[in-house]
Amino acid sequence: MLFKDILGQEHIKNHLTKSAEAGRIPHAQLFAGPEGCGILPMAIAYAQYILCGNVGGENQGTNNVCNLKFEHFSHPDMHFAFPVATTDSIKSHPVSDNFLTEWRQFLTETPYGNLFDWLKKIGIQNKQGLINVDEASEINKKLALKSYEGGYKVMIIWMADKMNTSSANKLLKLLEEPPAKTVFILITENVNDILQTILSRCQLIDFMGLSETVIADALVSSENCDLAQAKKIALQCEGNYNKALHIFKKEEDEFPFDEWFIEWVRSAFRAKGNAAAILDLIAWSEKISKTGRETQKQFLHYCIQFFRQALLLNYNANNLVFLETNVPKFELKNFAPFVNGSNINEIYKELEDAIYHIERNGSSRIILTDLSIKLTRLIHKKE
Repeated sequence: MLFKDILGQEHIKNHLTKSAEAGRIPHAQLFAGPEGCGILPMAIAYAQYILCGNVGGENQGTNNVCNLKFEHFSHPDMHFAFPVATTDSIKSHPVSDNFLTEWRQFLTETPYGNLFDWLKKIGIQNKQGLINVDEASEINKKLALKSYEGGYKVMIIWMADKMNTSSANKLLKLLEEPPAKTVFILITENVNDILQTILSRCQLIDFMGLSETVIADALVSSENCDLAQAKKIALQCEGNYNKALHIFKKEEDEFPFDEWFIEWVRSAFRAKGNAAAILDLIAWSEKISKTGRETQKQFLHYCIQFFRQALLLNYNANNLVFLETNVPKFELKNFAPFVNGSNINEIYKELEDAIYHIERNGSSRIILTDLSIKLTRLIHKKE
């Protein structure tokens, strides 16, 4: 994967290539940015630039053999660690090496994919993926060995915020005093979830969401998308190329998030002064709690986006409103007046708190029921 294949982020490409050409390669870097902006492809392109000696020109001269190894992400001095969990075939102590075949397919098919896409790929979307202490031990073993080709070794840790405390503590000393010519590239979409002790040992590089122009051009050139449609999708996807591809390919979500959301808010409206409707909210919470935690988190992120779209419509920012739903007898314009400056911050906070507690293995049923009861108050709060 070459820098020229990465969408946008030109300033970061320039920074990485110039620092490599000057021989200033930090031993530990943290690439942080929103989903779908190309952090993982950029990390792989940077690893290829370092390991193949592409300084001065990518894929030129004697670098061809080395670059060919990156076509299948199989260079012996590039290592990966990423969130995993037990499966039907891996019943205990799962580590990334157990899933390398699926991982390489994932990188080939969906290099801009998110964590939920990856967990679905390996059939554990109902579980939470983690980078556990067994993974940290594997990383230590790999990096204790000499590099296969005598140069650098690169360890890419994708979704580093999914390291639990035990694995993070085990890696601390290695990050602080790495073996010679060892480069760590940690990747996260949530820099606030990285342990401070890890963060302090890394050089932070912030990525931004992709511009609408970059996404529209990519859809036209790579997917043969009509320009007018590409521009519309680029507006909808909010800088997320992975989301743009899902919209373009009309890939149906496995779960009906829009139906869940509308059922939820309708029950919340009815619950004011109607004790019987509270039972509907409890039943709704129990239904959602039976899905996997990753699904619940994805749904709550969807709720945040839905409320945001309603707020924009309420304040007449119509050109920024793109959300569509096929649920009968529901109009966003009728819902929008109930989302305003007096309640939006509290709604966001409650949703983010729910995501936080679900991620930390709190009882989903209790968390969602509590959130639902709070919504009945907030949704009626007048500006």
